[in-house]
Amino acid sequence: MMRGRGRRAARSVLVAALGGVLAVGCGRGSAGGDATDAKKPERYASSGQLPEHLAADGTTVVVGSSKADTVVRLYEDLRCPVCREFEEDGGAGALRKMTLAGEVRTEFTLASFLDDRLGGMGSKKAANALRAALERGKFVEYHDLLFREQPEESVDGYTDAFLLRMASRVKGLRGAEFDAAVKGMKYRSFVTASEKAYEADKAPGTPSFAVNGTLIREDRRNLMFDPRYVPLAVRTSTLPQ
Repeated sequence: MMRGRGRRAARSVLVAALGGVLAVGCGRGSAGGDATDAKKPERYASSGQLPEHLAADGTTVVVGSSKADTVVRLYEDLRCPVCREFEEDGGAGALRKMTLAGEVRTEFTLASFLDDRLGGMGSKKAANALRAALERGKFVEYHDLLFREQPEESVDGYTDAFLLRMASRVKGLRGAEFDAAVKGMKYRSFVTASEKAYEADKAPGTPSFAVNGTLIREDRRNLMFDPRYVPLAVRTSTLPQ
């Protein structure tokens, strides 16, 4: 994936080209006043209030309103520095706002392939810890913190000690059961199955996302890092081809 100035220039051109689609999408939304009134979205004041659960497939972490018509599936590897860029500086903030507004439901598939490429267990340990946090209703808060404090990719810094130290900063997360799950890799099978789900979905890398089952095209993944593009992709319910 392109980084820095080259990616910014490329996405500026594409966002400009897609501006008309965004305008049309917003126009359609404002025209349907009666439908909006008939089905008011569930809104949440903060990320900590978002409902979260494990889907029936055993690998998808579901965050947000069950009434949302649009589903955004996000593929991430906790050890991926470009995922951190997306979370901290890119389109993740726009996606979270839409999730808080009840406009979309976000579904997470956690990959862990970077451990095989770089050595170590950081991706797997982080995914396991996030699954344990889900049991405590703290997935979103812990997920955001782990990306915010992400260790260097090559260091394999998601150790048990680091994960527990970070968990201490999320109110209500630490406890004997959570600590044991982290230290003992309780959700190892979830981690393995999640990586297989990522591979089966043929996502082009991390981060990637799909809107209502349509994967973003690889040549447009750079637009994930522009907060203007995420609403465009979501509100039209399909990714521009």
